Amino acid sequence: MRNAPTILHLDMDAFFASVEQASKPSLRGKAVVVGGLGPRGVVATASYEARLFGVHSAMPMAQARRLAPNAAYLVPRFTLYRSISEQVMALLRELSPLVEPLSLDEAFVDLEAAGAAGDAESARRAGERLRADIRAVTGLTGSVGLAASKMLAKIASEQAKPDGLVLIEPGTERALLGPMPVRTLPGVGPATGDHLRRAGITTVQELAEAGEDELVRLLGKAHGQALYAMALARDERPVVAEREAKSVSVEDTYDVDIHDRSRIGLEVRRLADRCVRRLRGAGLSGRTIVLKVRRYDFSTLTRSETLRGPTDDPAVIREAAARLLDSVDTTGGVRLLGVGVSGLADYTQEDLFAQAMPVTPEEEPEGDAAEAVVERPEPAERQWRAGQDLRHAEHGHGWVQGSGLGRVTVRFETPLSEPGRVRTFLVDDPALASAEPLPLVAAAGAARSPARDGPPGGDRPRAAPGTPEETAEEAEEAGRSRTGGAGAQVSSEPASLPKSWSGTVGGGATSRP
Repeated sequence: MRNAPTILHLDMDAFFASVEQASKPSLRGKAVVVGGLGPRGVVATASYEARLFGVHSAMPMAQARRLAPNAAYLVPRFTLYRSISEQVMALLRELSPLVEPLSLDEAFVDLEAAGAAGDAESARRAGERLRADIRAVTGLTGSVGLAASKMLAKIASEQAKPDGLVLIEPGTERALLGPMPVRTLPGVGPATGDHLRRAGITTVQELAEAGEDELVRLLGKAHGQALYAMALARDERPVVAEREAKSVSVEDTYDVDIHDRSRIGLEVRRLADRCVRRLRGAGLSGRTIVLKVRRYDFSTLTRSETLRGPTDDPAVIREAAARLLDSVDTTGGVRLLGVGVSGLADYTQEDLFAQAMPVTPEEEPEGDAAEAVVERPEPAERQWRAGQDLRHAEHGHGWVQGSGLGRVTVRFETPLSEPGRVRTFLVDDPALASAEPLPLVAAAGAARSPARDGPPGGDRPRAAPGTPEETAEEAEEAGRSRTGGAGAQVSSEPASLPKSWSGTVGGGATSRP
């Protein structure tokens, strides 16, 4: 372990929820929950205001609604989150060439690699400068931990939340860790924690006092030795700039169990196509196709098939997933399906095209046509989901506050305006159209726009294109990212919200306009 606090850990505060609060002035200071809005959706992120009611990430959305019925429930806007994450990661790479991203909102930085932290004071200055830069570029806040190892830097950033900085001075690590619960250490989950508690070990100090031999006896050699080293504040893991992906996968949880075998097959094909898009987006291919099926009784089955060589061909992957599905009994229905590819490589083996079964053009539409037929049948009426960006021909930019009963309620405001007014329209009003998210902060030299129903004045640059139609079920995939919470730094009195106005996937009734 280094003798100076040269490892920095950044954790953006309630990233998804903070982005939504920054985008929507009326939600600043309010409880905000982002995730899948269907009956089986899960919470991806909860703002600190929502956490006061007991809401937290990975919680079933139905439980969150019971705990915080008046919170704002929004679908995630992943394209916007990724765009802002790229801005934050760019700032980290300006700080050091050694940056290890852990998720969209979390990363380690080795300050020593850039000569930016020779001592505690220079490390602190680097951390404060980073926090200021993030606020200036994104309008959001992040918590920073500084220490001599990755483990301690992560613990420090947890202590810094929200919107703070904590530096652990070298030589003070044991005294700091001693009284902390064993669950503080990486790798100690609920099961390991309970096992240690039954053995009379509840704090890190008691873990160290138990000794390595006792921990090996209780937990096994690898786990016992690792935990003993961490209890002594030993962590030699380096910051790794490139984290090699082991697999690429997608999955969907369905509001209602699927019983029809042909429908299940279509869903597997759709998931295979989404998986291929992710593979190609990352410039990867893979040899092993994996199918995941969670049945009506919550039992989960996985099946896999390894090909002769790596591929990113959708026909090959669809065909392999279909063969795997043939070996699974779906009697009784399924609640979750997933398709993944592992054994990744950065090249493809062209002769794998021969592995795909021949398909006639009538059976297998190409490109966007296949997507339209398999994934998104044209709805009878337009569907607006809570949190989605839109634009009205007269009133300008706004976002969907709720929809149902053939109407959609829209709040017209922008990130740089005061809280806006609410208006209600028919869902098929021709003046309404989907819109791209607006930037969270003003361009350099641009004046803050006055409060008004329409868009702020001036030709401000637009954000990277958003994708309001991105599936809400992907919030469950996003649930693996860590989340914290903080609102945007704009001073205004939030407008009051209706008691219940959040949307549901598929345009179900949410609130009466």
